[in-house]
Amino acid sequence: MSEHFTFHTTDLPGVQWIEPVVHGDERGFFMETYRARDFAAAGIWDVFVQDNHSRSARGILRGLHLQKVHPQAKLVRCIAGAVWDVAVDVDPTSPMFGRWFGIELSAVNRRQLYIPAGMAHGFLALEDGTEFVYKCSTEYDPEDEAGIVWSDQQLHVGWPLQGVGTPVVSLRDAGLPTLTQYLKERGQ
Repeated sequence: MSEHFTFHTTDLPGVQWIEPVVHGDERGFFMETYRARDFAAAGIWDVFVQDNHSRSARGILRGLHLQKVHPQAKLVRCIAGAVWDVAVDVDPTSPMFGRWFGIELSAVNRRQLYIPAGMAHGFLALEDGTEFVYKCSTEYDPEDEAGIVWSDQQLHVGWPLQGVGTPVVSLRDAGLPTLTQYLKERGQ
């Protein structure tokens, strides 16, 4: 048990959501967002080598992304606004293959999500001015990037589109393959 974080397991292998202990008073708040020893005690041993920060308007959907040869574990959180964050098990040997886990991460709830290497990841911005930060266990490699289209009917990801409308996705993300196509391209 950590005095800095509460770790919650999910049905997906290795995926955990994390609640930090927040110390607040009239001046504001303080919290730790990462402590290697506490994360290792919860089974998260990754060494993070890259931090990323994005800003999105309401309705922007990014994902579902992964890297093929050098997969990235990610520790993600939202520091302004809110997102619906999703991890998808795309390992055909996993008993949870094709399943997803989603959670709202926001500046208000301060939750984080740990996504192990090899999972696909994406998020939908639920508010204007949403800022999303995350740690990666390997560096981004544009030659290694891959993904699954966000709207894959096989996955049935429960994106909360009511009130958001049709999500805005990049041309690259709109052209991503389905999970079946992705596996076929990989020879699986």
